[in-house]
Amino acid sequence: MNNFNRHTHPRLFHLLDTEQQELLRGGLKGIEKESLRISTQGMIAQTPHPKVLGSALMHPFITTDYSEALLEFITPPFAEADAMLEFMRQIHQFVYPNIGDELLLSTSMPCGIDGDLSIPIAEYGSSNIAKMKHIYRKGLWHRYGRSMQSIAGIHFNYSVPEKLWPALFAQQTEFSDLPAFINHAYFGLVRNFQKTGWLILYLFGASPAICKSFFGSRPHLMAQFEEFDNGSLYHPYATSLRMSDIGYKSKNQENLKIDYNSLAGYVETLTQAISTPYPEYEKIGVKDGEEYKQLNCNILQIENEFYSTMRPKQIIASGEKPTLALKRRGVRYVELRSLDLNLFSPVGIELSTTYFLEAFLLNCLLQESPLHQGQEVQINNQNQLKVAHAGRQPGLVLNNHQGEITLNAWANDILAAMQPVCAVLDAGNPAKPYSAALELQQALVDNPDLTPSARILAEMGNDQQCFGQYALVQSKKHQAYFKSSSLDPKLGNDFQKMAEVSWEQQSALEQQDALDFDSFLTQYFSQH
Repeated sequence: MNNFNRHTHPRLFHLLDTEQQELLRGGLKGIEKESLRISTQGMIAQTPHPKVLGSALMHPFITTDYSEALLEFITPPFAEADAMLEFMRQIHQFVYPNIGDELLLSTSMPCGIDGDLSIPIAEYGSSNIAKMKHIYRKGLWHRYGRSMQSIAGIHFNYSVPEKLWPALFAQQTEFSDLPAFINHAYFGLVRNFQKTGWLILYLFGASPAICKSFFGSRPHLMAQFEEFDNGSLYHPYATSLRMSDIGYKSKNQENLKIDYNSLAGYVETLTQAISTPYPEYEKIGVKDGEEYKQLNCNILQIENEFYSTMRPKQIIASGEKPTLALKRRGVRYVELRSLDLNLFSPVGIELSTTYFLEAFLLNCLLQESPLHQGQEVQINNQNQLKVAHAGRQPGLVLNNHQGEITLNAWANDILAAMQPVCAVLDAGNPAKPYSAALELQQALVDNPDLTPSARILAEMGNDQQCFGQYALVQSKKHQAYFKSSSLDPKLGNDFQKMAEVSWEQQSALEQQDALDFDSFLTQYFSQH
């Protein structure tokens, strides 16, 4: 641990001094993976969510995101990453035999778009909460177009080990209340992630090219790209165009001043955005006759419309606003949202990646995290955009809040700072999976040609395939993988039972709604 000192890692050194470092192990991890259902020709599926998979509204592990065709698979939280990925593999094994000859698109950026209306908006039934979910998605369509909403990714959820909190709490004197300290520490983690999270795009970005069909409703955006071939656009050094300004971005959100210095500030500023009208959305209107076009005409319809790389989260009760859940019960975990689907892995993410992410987030927790004073958020966003568009460009310069630094130098600093965290997480395990994962990523910093984004462009060029063809070939490989490995019959029965129960739950919910929808919506937004 020669590279480290007590100034940069005071919390870690205190744990080592008091022989409590084992408390860093066992944090809960979960993943949420989105994948578009596509036809054998690579077009977005027009079929409804398969009934045999269960109710998209009520199933705990298999649902949909924006589109009826955009499946979302959710694992429960696990202490062990390999158990988490095994559960994700089992979901795939259950789903594939139940979607006919359709495939799951292996890439984050969508292909096979035949105009905006070829992307069907998800349906959830006739209950009030189902109508709200559908209308929210209609609002996203009217505000941003549908193509943006068909982008897929992986969210990595992480909860700091419960036993660690009292040990960290005992190190400090600022807070006399443990829950308040936990919220403070989680927001420190978030700020550090926002500062250094560009590294996730460099290491794991897998969307350096885009199908031209993606720009059908926004052709003016095509001019900023180079043509890879007749069907694809790209940037030569791009890493994650999904996380760029053609992905989850909007002009009105650029001006939001969300406060990441405290839980109270975060809740207050996000709540303000949900309750502040926005002129462009007022022009759309909330209703056309009796039909809703969006939930409201505010800057954000609901909290989920705010597209950030990381969200502090709390488990919500049915019908509860996420900001209220945070306000009432504090931060339970963080959701890392900047991962592209890894199209070299059938489940979309490698086990080594999950080891790296856990160590990365713990490092964000353990290091000092100064409060934002002014332009930090804008600087972080600029760094992210630079890396998304040109992260592999030789000599690329970023801003680390103290001045300019090359991406390579800063990446090396971050990885070096993770070494002692990985060593602690590896203790007692001769395979040293965390240190091995760190070495894997160090190789990508040393040689950008090894990154997923570089490999994708190289393979597209070698095989003379446009992005859509390349994505379809990879997707068919993954389909063959899952169809050749059948699910254990008992687990298959368990999934079938879950699907049946989810439909029963949806039916019960639809029968018990007492309010008309207008009243339900008024009541939902009046929660405080």
